[in-house]
Amino acid sequence: MSSSSFKASLFVISAPSGAGKTSLVNALDANDEALQVSISHTTRTKREGEVHGTHYHFIEKPLFQAMVKDGVFLEHAEVFGNCYGTSMEWVKAQLIQGKDVILEIDWQGVQQVAKLMDCTTIFILPPSIETLKQRLESRSQDSADTIALRMKKAQDEIRHFDVADFLVVNDDFDQALSELRSIIEAVRLGTSLQKVKHQSLIGELLQ
Repeated sequence: MSSSSFKASLFVISAPSGAGKTSLVNALDANDEALQVSISHTTRTKREGEVHGTHYHFIEKPLFQAMVKDGVFLEHAEVFGNCYGTSMEWVKAQLIQGKDVILEIDWQGVQQVAKLMDCTTIFILPPSIETLKQRLESRSQDSADTIALRMKKAQDEIRHFDVADFLVVNDDFDQALSELRSIIEAVRLGTSLQKVKHQSLIGELLQ
């Protein structure tokens, strides 16, 4: 099915761990009924407080591998030994229904998605390397070695910021959130979507 059949837009947001991406996406989702955040499948162990089907779809690695083989995922990647994937069927179903979709994935996933579907890509940066490290340390979930590994992975991720259509620096949370909302609204007002939304009006005006 081509992207021209969709009544909504796909937004792909990537960022280094610690940039505040998830908090920003959650704030977007909480105040926008026309927006859906994709729930990834993962082989990662469920953490305390996480709910299957809400935070992730937690599955075993053999099942994940079978889903990859069957072409279930729009994109998939392995991060720190855990696998993550996005259901292509679910994403397309939301877009057909007129629901905008947000994917939170790394730059490699962005490249996979961009090859298969039209999408708007956004990269979120932290305001400084010191802030990034502080945010990772404040989680109190990881050892010093793990934090060092995450810092290296974060810098590797940042090197690919220019693959995105838009760049947002998350220094002031409210400002970054406002900028993300502006990007989403601008895409929604694009001609390709507006002509579908206002097809009857345009037909009447051109009679």
